[in-house]
Amino acid sequence: MTELLRPTPDDVLDAARVLTPVAVRTPLLRSPALDRLTGGEILLKCENLQRSGAFKFRGAYNRLHRLDRTAHLGGVVAYSTGNHGQAVATVGRMLDIRATIVMPGDAPANKIAKVRENEGEVVLYDRATQSREEIAAQIAARAPVAVVPPGDDRFVIAGQGTAFLEAAEQADGAVDLVVVPCGGGGLAAGTGLALEAVGSRAELWAAEPEGFDDTRRSLESGRREVNEHLSGSLCDALLAQTPAELPFAFNRHKLSRVLTASDDEVLSAIRFAFEHLRLVVEPGGAVALAALLARPEALRGRRAVVMLSGGNVEPEIFRSAIAPR
Repeated sequence: MTELLRPTPDDVLDAARVLTPVAVRTPLLRSPALDRLTGGEILLKCENLQRSGAFKFRGAYNRLHRLDRTAHLGGVVAYSTGNHGQAVATVGRMLDIRATIVMPGDAPANKIAKVRENEGEVVLYDRATQSREEIAAQIAARAPVAVVPPGDDRFVIAGQGTAFLEAAEQADGAVDLVVVPCGGGGLAAGTGLALEAVGSRAELWAAEPEGFDDTRRSLESGRREVNEHLSGSLCDALLAQTPAELPFAFNRHKLSRVLTASDDEVLSAIRFAFEHLRLVVEPGGAVALAALLARPEALRGRRAVVMLSGGNVEPEIFRSAIAPR
């Protein structure tokens, strides 16, 4: 990566100006039950209520808004397990930009359907035998399109950081800790830049699905580690094989701690969000809450912003989560 591609705190502030007219200013909510359980003041940033159902809209809009259409007459191609692709397709429809989305064949059916509903062209691949990056590169080699990756892009990362910019404004005072879900690491990197932009000294933590803790292991080793498996967690939105290169360059210095959560803990977090706040959250979007519900003592005495990053849950998973026990 060249220095020109590295986002800055000013890029996050600029992204906020671009997004203010179009993005939902999602609420920052408190749950008395969560405060009692943790002994802290927990502020939930509800990006599950964002356009396209996830924070990914922010990065997608910030990137496509700046597209050089004369150089990319064919539009854009993105690769995604779902939320990034859905966001790119949504923004493509809004801005009249053709979007091709490379998605694994075992991606959630609701996310594939939403891409198509937003006029995105879906190219399915086998994640066990094919590389989504290579497929996107092949498409770009055949047509004048821009590749929009979910993590390794200056403007995508900057856009994701605007979620915390909003939270900082809404929090009405300093926070001690910010906890975000982590797949490729773009949200964590953008949040770290946003912390710098507002001069916050809050710690930054990430949460990953159990068994897919490539960022945690990468921080320990100092190099980008690779997950052994490509699937096998309910948190489909977070199953990157390895941390994205550009976000990891930031996260290795900014992240103080990485937690993990099991599928059962994630289902419990989905249930908690529904029962106490009447929120619908997908597994990947609930992983930060899940990791903290499993370790409530970590929040004692702290004022923390916890990101609920997406709400595009498959109906059968949601039914399973909220079913009587």
